[in-house]
Order: sequence, then C-alpha cells, then structure tokens
Amino acid sequence: MDQLLIDAPAATLLSLKTDELRSPLLDLFCRGAYQEGDFVLSSGQHSTYYINGKLVTLHPQGALMVGRLLLDLVPPETVAVAGLTLGADPLVTAVSLVGVYGSNHRPSTESQRTLFPLIIRKEAKGHGTRAYIEGLELPPSSSVTVLEDVVTTGQSALKAVDRLQAAGYQVNQILALVDRQQGGAELYQSHNLPFKALFTIQDIQAHWATLKPA
Repeated sequence: MDQLLIDAPAATLLSLKTDELRSPLLDLFCRGAYQEGDFVLSSGQHSTYYINGKLVTLHPQGALMVGRLLLDLVPPETVAVAGLTLGADPLVTAVSLVGVYGSNHRPSTESQRTLFPLIIRKEAKGHGTRAYIEGLELPPSSSVTVLEDVVTTGQSALKAVDRLQAAGYQVNQILALVDRQQGGAELYQSHNLPFKALFTIQDIQAHWATLKPA
C-alpha cells in the first residue's frame, strides 16, 4: 500500500506553504486520476481522456493538499462550502476540516476558520424533510462558496448554485480542482459567478507527458 502514498510525512504536508503543495498534488493527479482512451463523460460528450477527481480527493494525502489549497481561495466572507454530490462530498469535508484545525505555517490568529460543509443532493431526499441540502441550516443570505472537482460544461456546480440560492443563500464563488476548459468558465461568467480552478487540463496533460514512459 505504501506505493500509493506520497513520500512525505503528514507534518510536512501541513507545514509547507500552499504554493509548495501544487507540485505534489499535480503529480498525484497525473499518477492516479488522469487516463487517456475513449470515454463518455457525464455531460454526454465523448473524450479522449478522463480525470477521476475522486482518486485524488479520496486519497488521504490528496484530501489534505486539496483542502489546504482550496481553503486559501475561499473568500473571507464565506461561512459555508458546498457542492453537488458525489464529486464535491470529499471536497467540502476536507476544506471544512482544514479550516477548523488550521495549518502550522499560519499565524495563530489565522490558525482556525469555521466553514460549514453542505452537500447538495441531485434529487430531494425521498423521506423525512425531503431536503435537497444536507448540513446545518444557516442564517438567510449566508455567503457560500461552491466546490467542484472537475469542471467540463459547468452544469453540475450550477445545479448546486441554483439549490443554494433557492434556499436563501448567497453564492459568492465557484472553486474547482481542474478546469477542462470546455465551456464551464464561460457559463459561470454568464451568471456573474466568479470562478477559479487549481489546474487547467493543459497543466495536467503537460505534466502527464513528462511522466509517461518513452
């Protein structure tokens, strides 16, 4: 099992500055989550490559790095992080936990940040409250940042935005791990939603090419 882990102790991943985490996280994406072949995406589009973000976000070290890097991009007024199940489930958990427990490199006054995790169902719960949103109920107009693993057309995160706005929350930004640059950013812009991604598909493919055997 050790071959699946990055050769770095947890204390190192906690103490490194966030910009120093980009390289090992990119490496993890390329070694485990990126594949080339013939694929059909959730959008129905055909693709010559596929990125399974959950192989990074459900990796113990990957989750820690993702949590730290995304946390640095969450706007200061944000009180919750949310996303559409299933891809965003580990993301909102990682960011919330890193926020509460802090990082060793930050000053003590900034060592904790409370961000409540919210998970958006694709369909309303079939029993009980029949809710779309799982998590603590927050005050009306609370600022929420939406998280996504891989953005293609952008529809998944936009569905989460719609559910959050219907619940009375204010969505202030969408953050993603990877932008496939196939229309998602333009869709968010048309809805006046700020958008940032840790990596573009060009970042992933360029690094993957350096790792591929000759």
